[in-house]
Amino acid sequence: MSKKELVVSALENGTVIDHIPADQTYKVVKLLDLESMPYQVTIGVNLSSKKLGKKGIIKVADKFFEKSELDKVAIIAPDAKVNIIRNYEVVEKIELTLPDEVTGILQCINPMCVTNKERGVETRFHILDKKHCTVKCHYCERIIKQEDLILK
Repeated sequence: MSKKELVVSALENGTVIDHIPADQTYKVVKLLDLESMPYQVTIGVNLSSKKLGKKGIIKVADKFFEKSELDKVAIIAPDAKVNIIRNYEVVEKIELTLPDEVTGILQCINPMCVTNKERGVETRFHILDKKHCTVKCHYCERIIKQEDLILK
C-alpha cells in the first residue's frame, strides 16, 4: 500500500453506493436520512475517478435499501452503482433506474404551485427525461431540470 492510500475496513454485510458525482454525495446522504440511522456509515467525497474525475462513495453496514429508496438516489445520481455485500463479497450489483413518477421527495420551484401554497398537498413529479433527469410538476406543470431540483 502506498502512502497515498486510505484504508477503510471492508463491509461484512451492507450496501455500497459508488460512482456518485462528488457534488451530489451529501444530497444522497440527506435523501436517505443516513444521519439518523443507527448503522455505521462511511462517506468518501472527491475521490479520484477515471469516469467522473471526482466521485463520492457511501458504505452503509448492515443496511439493505428498498427499491423505493434507491429510486430516490437515481434522481440525483442516476449513474451511481449499488453493490450489495454479504460475507465480504459482492452478491448483487444494482443498476439504478429512474421511476416514471416520484412523490414527496422533491419541492416544486414554482412559488405559486399548490404544493408550496397549501399544507398537506404532497409533491408529485413525472419524469420526462430519464437520461438528464428532467421532471414536470403534476400540479402546475412546471418543468425542472436536474441542476434545479430541490430535495424536500
